[in-house]
Amino acid sequence: MANEPRIWAKYVFKVGNKIVHGGITTDLERREKQHQQKWPKGHIVQVGNRTTEEAAREWEKEYGF
Repeated sequence: MANEPRIWAKYVFKVGNKIVHGGITTDLERREKQHQQKWPKGHIVQVGNRTTEEAAREWEKEYGF
């Protein structure tokens, strides 16, 4: 799996300084717009570098998002 593409982004969605959601995606802009429907004043912050799907899912499971 060394050649697996690193297209997955880990992110948290914040309103002010409070994290209200976290997850993984291949399209941060799309996910930000989706979350802003519920939290209009929020924004996405990418966590770390882009990674493989497997590593992203492990991170998501570890942090309970």
